[in-house]
Amino acid sequence: MRNRRSFLKESAIGAGALTMGPALTTAFASPDLASAISGTPRRFVFIRKSNGIRPNEVALPSFTDSEKLMDSKKQAMEVDLENHTLPDWLQALAPYKQHMSILQGLSCKMSENGHWSYSSVMGAFKSGRNSLSGIKRATIDFELAKLFPSPFGHVELSLTGNYANFRNGIVSGYSAPGPHQRNYCYADPMTAYNELFKTVIAPGAVDSDNAMLSFLQGEESLKAQVLEGYEKLKLSNHINSIEEIQARNKKLEKMSGLIKKHLPEVDPIHANGGPNASTPEKQKAMTDILVAALATGLTNIVTYTIDELSTPIKGIPGNEGDHISIHELGHNGGYSGVSAEDIREKIRVGHVNQVKTIIERLKGIPEGKGTMFDNTVLLYFPENGEGHHSHGTEAPILVMSGENCRLNIHGRYIRLPYHGTEGHKTIGNWYTTLLNAYGNPIKHYGDLDLEMSRKKLAQTGAIEQLMV
Repeated sequence: MRNRRSFLKESAIGAGALTMGPALTTAFASPDLASAISGTPRRFVFIRKSNGIRPNEVALPSFTDSEKLMDSKKQAMEVDLENHTLPDWLQALAPYKQHMSILQGLSCKMSENGHWSYSSVMGAFKSGRNSLSGIKRATIDFELAKLFPSPFGHVELSLTGNYANFRNGIVSGYSAPGPHQRNYCYADPMTAYNELFKTVIAPGAVDSDNAMLSFLQGEESLKAQVLEGYEKLKLSNHINSIEEIQARNKKLEKMSGLIKKHLPEVDPIHANGGPNASTPEKQKAMTDILVAALATGLTNIVTYTIDELSTPIKGIPGNEGDHISIHELGHNGGYSGVSAEDIREKIRVGHVNQVKTIIERLKGIPEGKGTMFDNTVLLYFPENGEGHHSHGTEAPILVMSGENCRLNIHGRYIRLPYHGTEGHKTIGNWYTTLLNAYGNPIKHYGDLDLEMSRKKLAQTGAIEQLMV
């Protein structure tokens, strides 16, 4: 397993594709556009899932006949969730309908579709097969992190693997701090725990890191004197990252009391990457760490890849003895007499239970005149659109948001006009809406849709009906 020290050393000297420097520099930079929000920080949790979310899976089973017809024809509509029953897999969130929004009709054709989206769905661009050269801009989570700075700026977690085993350690992530740059992420609960809460659980290791980073800074500063142009710029990014890590560690030392208060417990089964931990056990541990990272103020933005096609699915209820391939499920392959449809439902239920836990934990932490959840927006969405082999014409999004959400979305099922028709909206419009609502007045975030452009249909700007 790669530890933090070896990872940082490779990043600062190796000039490989996996670079920490730009991520940390972005996290600590003052935002170019001053936030319109003052006082209490706002928080965003992005939960990415694989295999798509098919639009009928989020359609409300209690639609009237006329509503069902409009939804099936993908016509624009809105209904109040309070008057309707949720699909079975969303039932765990039924007590929180007032915080729920189901967005249908958004497209994501300008990002990668098919099996994987890599970084592109978070940045609304075509990126090719997981290439650095295809990353066109900072992804939406990093743009929001600029508006609400924190010691870590942005935390990325993932539960992915190679079909047989989970990844572990510090590995390349899916978010991007800027063009041609890839973020790093924590790929197993114990690594995330050790790295995020190091100042409390292993303060000596922090001192050791500082000494190592000081050494690297001296070495790289010396080299910078004889380099020019692009190579010098790349090196300066590494040096900046070293300085930011040192500054972060000093800040974290002052927060040790708060960190201790919310320090999560991680089951020993997750030691050494947790090879024997089931998928539900890993999800639970990652949720505990995610909530603690927010509660301690280490970050205000978390991106969590809860699964992707190569994520091993082990130990789910009713299929405890099976090693399930999500990719096989996408091709209607069942296990132990349980159909692919039923297993896909179980996987979604497991995800929703984690969403519920996040909501309830944050609701239990006082903040201002309310709770931490009041200032949180959680988004659960398919990384690749509407199906296993998706085309990007639809990307259903579940949004759970607190009382202080600056969007007009609470308690509603909202279907927007279908792709290629007047009034249609893309994920670029959705991300523009988030940025505009929370203090970045950007005119449009993301690439444009080619079919919308060919038809000369308006497609830039925020989704006005969702703005407060």
